[in-house]
Amino acid sequence: MEKKRKYLVMFLIPSLAGILLFMVPIRFGPKGFFDPEGDLTVIVKLIADGMKNGIGYHNVALLCAAILTISAVMAVISLAKPRFIMENPLLKDCFACSPVWVLIRAAGCLFVWMTWIYGGDFSGKESSSALINAIAGADQGALAYDLIIGLVFVFLIASYLLPLLTDFGLLEYVGALLTKFMRPVFGVPGRAAVDCITSWIGDGTLGVMLTCNQYLGGYYSAKEAAIISTLFSAVSITFSLVVLDEVGLTSMFGIYYLLICFVGVVCAFICPRIYPLCRKKNTYLVEGNAMPDDLPEGYKSSHAYGMDLAIKRVSDFKGVGDFLLSGTKNCLTMWFSILPTVMSVGTLALIIANFTPVFDWLGIPFYPLLEFLHVPEAMAAAKTMVVGFTDMFTPAILIAGCQDAMTRFIVAVISITQVLFLDEVGGLILSSRIPINLGELFVIFIERTIISILIVVPISHLLF
Repeated sequence: MEKKRKYLVMFLIPSLAGILLFMVPIRFGPKGFFDPEGDLTVIVKLIADGMKNGIGYHNVALLCAAILTISAVMAVISLAKPRFIMENPLLKDCFACSPVWVLIRAAGCLFVWMTWIYGGDFSGKESSSALINAIAGADQGALAYDLIIGLVFVFLIASYLLPLLTDFGLLEYVGALLTKFMRPVFGVPGRAAVDCITSWIGDGTLGVMLTCNQYLGGYYSAKEAAIISTLFSAVSITFSLVVLDEVGLTSMFGIYYLLICFVGVVCAFICPRIYPLCRKKNTYLVEGNAMPDDLPEGYKSSHAYGMDLAIKRVSDFKGVGDFLLSGTKNCLTMWFSILPTVMSVGTLALIIANFTPVFDWLGIPFYPLLEFLHVPEAMAAAKTMVVGFTDMFTPAILIAGCQDAMTRFIVAVISITQVLFLDEVGGLILSSRIPINLGELFVIFIERTIISILIVVPISHLLF
């Protein structure tokens, strides 16, 4: 009895701390916590931002450049499969990858140094080469660089604090309570609700990190991890407001965010039942950790079953040393694999978006649908539909000059519900071990876009 009480305390205190750090929105502004004029955020993000500001922007930028350089050099060395890498589990996880990913890391390293030297805000100078300026420009390399500067401490803090959500029984308890709802509706276990809340309240990158962690541990199948990462990730409330402000419709935030939530739920219901997610296999990287969908014999309630699972998970805790070692491994893996991907893929996507008509062409097929649904300035809206695959803020910038408020509102909503932009969430998914490739990610992006249009446009006609 005494041991069970001890485990109950070990379940409650870390789990409540994790909920407070990752899932409870707070306002923070110039006046500190609960400033009514501050932005909604979560404590983990505040800690990461505080570290970044304390160290200094340019110092963090240099740290990112060093991380990407080490990643590229070590990845190239790993092609020769030297023993010091292949026989060290940590080095192997961080640096051993296929030639394609070595190329991506090398490109990330090249782009980050070009931007450091010729990126305007970073160096205060430009190159005489138009190509280098195109790569390092404010809307290409410098934007991607700024994103990884924002991510580096989020990864650091989350790697050490995320186990508060994953290692002390919270997911087991929530999973037992919600599986009867989540499984039939979305095709995922109940514990996915925590990933969803972490994304919606905090940040989509945190949700992807949590999902990847659960997939690697064998708690999600390949299909479940693919569904959760592509359909349960979301843009934070704060950035959603930034997008709405860009199109000049801040007064409509309430209905705007309710609509985003509704579209997200509908996408999460439909997309698992169609290609490509319906074709994913329910295979596990680690067998034996998945929860059953039905209440096992001997339990009268989901609460009792969830508590037993939570207590069992807590009893497996191996101590603070193992906790810190696991956090270090998670952080280094994120730094050396995901940051280079965001820099390289994000920069390339932004170059294509800003210097070629490719995304304009890809958006043209949406024109007949938007015209049929009587969207004002349908062609201007159509050209924003696919560019969101590169960056979530670009559609709002492109449509901000549109005269029609309804069209601006439609684009603002859809740019958020698309969510799978390559310069952050999409890049994280591609660089993780979650089994989604670029083509499949684009198909899911298009599916989310079409579903969003079919819901948002009719409701917008009622609002305007």
